[in-house]
Amino acid sequence: MAEVNMRKMRGGTVDRGMYFGFTLAVVAVGWIIAAANTGISYLALGMNVIPITTGFVGCLVFLILLRLLHCAWWLAVLSVVPAVSVLVGSVQYAPEATLDTRGVRVIVRITEDSGDGGSAHRFTLVGQSGKLTETLDYSGNHPEWGVGDRIEVIRDPEGVVPLEASSDVDPDSQLGALVMGVAGWTAITLLAGRRGFIRRRAGRRPAFDHFG
Repeated sequence: MAEVNMRKMRGGTVDRGMYFGFTLAVVAVGWIIAAANTGISYLALGMNVIPITTGFVGCLVFLILLRLLHCAWWLAVLSVVPAVSVLVGSVQYAPEATLDTRGVRVIVRITEDSGDGGSAHRFTLVGQSGKLTETLDYSGNHPEWGVGDRIEVIRDPEGVVPLEASSDVDPDSQLGALVMGVAGWTAITLLAGRRGFIRRRAGRRPAFDHFG
């Protein structure tokens, strides 16, 4: 009992104002990660591996900060759900917005699928001016199109962003996913700050920490 009371006394010295400031700082970090990775995606158009990598690192950093804020693991793990929206939205918004803004829409016919015959498809396209140098790539077992179909595609006149079917270009949807992800992070962080303050004031520690 004496040990428990001492832990509570130590926890009771936690400053509410400072902890609220820590909470707001973690919220700001989440916003910065989302905005910065979107900017990186713009700077690295056509090289999705770069924003995917930086976004993954950013989401991992946010998870660690949330764990420190909450002084427990479950909200940090829960933050993975909105993190997926943040990662997908920040990576995909830039190329789709670029195609939507400066892309050229072309009606083409699919003449060949030179993929591996499985889940990787590479469609050869022919437009009014002849065969396109770019192919329409699709990963999945059930593509929306097949040989002989006519579809509308959007090409980047600068050749930086890969060609896409116009039905797959929806920057507003990607922006919505990004905003929803950041909103989810914000809500979880505010909850983590409140619960973390209570846990630290009570001198409680995450279960995993007792095995260190």
